Amino acid sequence: MQSTLAVCYEELGFENIPFSITPDTALFFPGGQHVGAYNQLHHACMNGTLAVLSGEIGLGKTLIVRCVIRSLPAQVRVAYLFNPLLEFSDLLREIHSEFGGQLPGRQDSLAVLHKDLVKIVLEGASRGERFVVIVDEAHRLNSEALEVLRLLSNLETERVKLISLVLVGQPELVTTLNLRAMRPLRERIGIWLQLTPLNREECAAYVRHRVARTHRDGNFHFTSTALWWLQRKTRGVPRRINLACERAVLLAYTRQMRSVNWDLAKMACKEFSKVWR
Repeated sequence: MQSTLAVCYEELGFENIPFSITPDTALFFPGGQHVGAYNQLHHACMNGTLAVLSGEIGLGKTLIVRCVIRSLPAQVRVAYLFNPLLEFSDLLREIHSEFGGQLPGRQDSLAVLHKDLVKIVLEGASRGERFVVIVDEAHRLNSEALEVLRLLSNLETERVKLISLVLVGQPELVTTLNLRAMRPLRERIGIWLQLTPLNREECAAYVRHRVARTHRDGNFHFTSTALWWLQRKTRGVPRRINLACERAVLLAYTRQMRSVNWDLAKMACKEFSKVWR
C-alpha cells in the first residue's frame, strides 16, 4: 500500500519525491556554493589534493560528496568512510578493504596494513588508477586516526600524489585541524571549503529547482511570500527547507491546492519551531 505522502505527491502531479531529506543525487542543486564545492572536490580527487569540506548539520555536505563520487571516472578507486568512530587500525583496514577488495585479518599489524596498502596503490598507479579516501563525519576522528590518514596521503611518486584525501565534517573539524598538534596535516591541505546557509534568492531557487525536477508538468508552485517565509524560518538550511516544504505540500494536498502560499508555509514551519531554535 502506498504511503499517504506518496499518494499526495502523485495526485499533485509529482513523478518523484521532491523534498526527501535523504541525499538524492538526482536533485543536486546546481547553484552557488554547492557547485563551487562540487567542482573543487572533484578537482581534489583527480589531482591528489588534500581537501576539507565543513559546514553545520543539514547544509548538504554528504549530497555534494556523493555527487562527486558518482562523477569520477572508472579508473578512480574510492574508499568512502562514514564511520569515523572506528579505531585507527580498523579505519586502515576499511581503506584496505575498499582498495584491495577484501577485509584484512585483525592479526595484521598496522605496519603490515600500511605496507600492503602502499603495494596496492603503487600497482594500481602503474595501471593508471587513482585513489581517493573520503571520510564523512570527520569531526569525530581522533588525533591518531588523523595522523594515520596524513601518513597515507604522503604517498607519492616524483610527479604526482597517489592518494587524495577529503575530510568532510561539522565546524568542529576545523577547530581540531587548527590545533598546534595538527600542523603537519593542516599545512598539506590544498582546498578549504565551508558551506553556509542559503540566502533568500538561493532558497527560492533551491525549492523551485526541486519542484521543476520532479513535477510532471510544472503546474505546482510556491508563492514568493511562501519562499520568503521558508528561508526566514529555516534559516536557509536545506534539510530544514526539505522538511518544511514536504509538510507544506501535504497541507496543500489536504486543501486541494496546486500551490503553497504564505499561510501554508507558516503552518508547516510552525510544526518545527520548537526543534529549530
